[in-house]
Amino acid sequence: MAWLQLRLNASAVDADYFAELLQQLGALSVTYVDAADQPLYEPGVNETPLWQATDVIALFPAETDIAALTSALQQNTDRTLPALRADPLEDKDWIRAWMDHYQPMHFGHGLWICPSHSAPPEPHAINVLLDPGLAFGTGTHPTTAMCLRWLAAHPPRERAVIDYGCGSGVLAVAAAKLGAREIYAIDNDPQALLATTRNAQQNAVDALIHVAAPHTELPTVTLLIANILARPLVELAPRFATLVQAGGNIVLSGILSSQAATVVSAYQEEFTLFEFAQQEDWVCLAGRRH
Repeated sequence: MAWLQLRLNASAVDADYFAELLQQLGALSVTYVDAADQPLYEPGVNETPLWQATDVIALFPAETDIAALTSALQQNTDRTLPALRADPLEDKDWIRAWMDHYQPMHFGHGLWICPSHSAPPEPHAINVLLDPGLAFGTGTHPTTAMCLRWLAAHPPRERAVIDYGCGSGVLAVAAAKLGAREIYAIDNDPQALLATTRNAQQNAVDALIHVAAPHTELPTVTLLIANILARPLVELAPRFATLVQAGGNIVLSGILSSQAATVVSAYQEEFTLFEFAQQEDWVCLAGRRH
């Protein structure tokens, strides 16, 4: 089945208004896309900001009369109607397209992240089976990739580990397969806890991974990994100091290069941090508890 994709450019103020109007006029779905390459790296809690220039994209059945739809839009608004662009959108096998795009990824020292549909390139390597879901973390994003490279270079054999902000559980599962004796996977998103549980089961390491919410009482460990964002990392510095044993390691990611100094400053009383890696605009900090 083919579709009609209607696109209009709106300001952050008008995007929701036009999206609702398009839905009232029969849009099957409406999505927002950045129209001016304006990153939104770190919104506040319960904030859902939009870009200053936002493309509102609505999907209609292919037989939709674009002239009649445009007329209906003009008649139902007292705001200036942005220029519209209508394009046919051919149906496709989206699952197959995703499978073609998401292929095994290598992170050094025999560690691979492999989608379940693909045979591992190195069957005898350490292979983490992972499929993208609603929770963040497949290894494709620089912040996750740098953490995986750290783990591959420093296998946590027989260590107790906290994965704080576990997302899909990719770091927790990788730590388990790299020899950790127990891992505490922490996240405030129920979807993340569910995804981590499923991925741990798929990789047969669920007996080693304890999935829990942030308020859970945690033991002290010799390795804590937190792939979240700079603001919560700064806020969590005092708590992380109570969770990492003296001489233990900490790995922090989700930090823009411009934010690294602020994060280092927040941790300097209890930790010695250095830049482990930089990828694109992101850095990964690693260090040791005093």
